[in-house]
Amino acid sequence: MPYEPKNFDSLIGLPGFSDQLLKNHFTLYQGYVTNTNKLADALAAMIKDSKQATPEFAELKRRFGWEFNGMRLHELYFGNMVKGGKAMPAAFKKQITKDFGSVENYEKDLKAISTMRGIGWAVTYYDIGFQRLLNVWINEHDVGHLATCAPVAVIDVFEHAFMLDYGIKRADYIEALWKVINWEEVERRLKLVGFK
Repeated sequence: MPYEPKNFDSLIGLPGFSDQLLKNHFTLYQGYVTNTNKLADALAAMIKDSKQATPEFAELKRRFGWEFNGMRLHELYFGNMVKGGKAMPAAFKKQITKDFGSVENYEKDLKAISTMRGIGWAVTYYDIGFQRLLNVWINEHDVGHLATCAPVAVIDVFEHAFMLDYGIKRADYIEALWKVINWEEVERRLKLVGFK
């Protein structure tokens, strides 16, 4: 069964983000969905034809992680945005304070990661085994993810996420993004992985 792209048109008109930037970004996301499906089909056909010991199979299998994570990270990114934003729920604030000392420290850390030089993602993970939040830089879609950790807040810091509207002023983009984060969705994701 192929993956279907999710519809994020409800974000059109999001303050701080031009409609053109969002539409371009949605199109890019849809490309990841399309390529994930193409790779899944090609890999299945190669297994059916007993070609899994070929260099082509190995390369397609490696590429699958890039496309799949590109699809999923964009879904998480768009999914933790909402017009008007949503305040941090009390339980999430309590966990942040436990893990970072204060909400302010958490924000400083995540914003600092988000504005570092380079392309990639800034992600708040929940370490399921240790039951703590961590802010992490992900350089490529398929490199740098932490084992046994679930992404709960995701920020796209590839240039396509902000340059049309902000040029090279990434910090301005992060400030605009911060105003539209749906912290209730972030906490919902935490609960899915056992957060209480």
